[in-house]
Amino acid sequence: MTTTAIVMTSGLFILAIASGMLGLGVAFSAVPFLALFLPDLVHQVQPLSLLLNGITALFAVFGFAQSGFVDWKKAITLAIVTTLTAPFGAWLVQHVAQFYVWFAYLASVLYLSYRLFRPVKERPGDENFKLALILAVPISVLSGFLGIGPGFLLMPTLILVGFNAKKAAGINAFAVCPPSFSSLIPHIGTAQWDMSIAIPLLLAGAIGSFIGARITSLYVPSGRIRQFFGILIVIMTAYKIYTLVH
Repeated sequence: MTTTAIVMTSGLFILAIASGMLGLGVAFSAVPFLALFLPDLVHQVQPLSLLLNGITALFAVFGFAQSGFVDWKKAITLAIVTTLTAPFGAWLVQHVAQFYVWFAYLASVLYLSYRLFRPVKERPGDENFKLALILAVPISVLSGFLGIGPGFLLMPTLILVGFNAKKAAGINAFAVCPPSFSSLIPHIGTAQWDMSIAIPLLLAGAIGSFIGARITSLYVPSGRIRQFFGILIVIMTAYKIYTLVH
């Protein structure tokens, strides 16, 4: 492996652990990270990030399921909605300037950061899952547009409608797998793959996300998950703003 490939794989492994702890899939943080090494956002970064997102979310599901944090009925229902709507956003990005893609990304994470640092009340057994399903439609379109999978928006949405953070992470991890792969469909004809880089990244992402999910399931209190997620997306947003300015 080249030095660049080693740095990319090591960095992705760390990001996968963090994203696995939140049941997100790695793409929301992998997009700005991979953009440091790959010049083409739409044809290189997004397809690879979507593939990584599906794989890392799948292995996070395994980690959460071992502790019983996956509500399969709700997760499958949510996955159907996200899978059907995400490809539209992936198609849309083929026809929009990359500057607007980054603007949408930054606007989304800034809003979520604001909401997550406000008090949130859990409502076990009385969660507003119908609202989560309705919001999943625009969330999936936007996530397909951004090439990051819907997890980074669905996770806080599930928390905000009353789900316990660990249960939200388990549901979210499953729900983001199919749309991550379905969002790849519009990219198939134009994606540029370097398998010497992609395969090590996929392996690192799978292992890291499983480890992250088990850490959360066994050791992390639910309240800390929400705070950790808020801090993580603030850091990623601030970093991306810095790279855009410089």
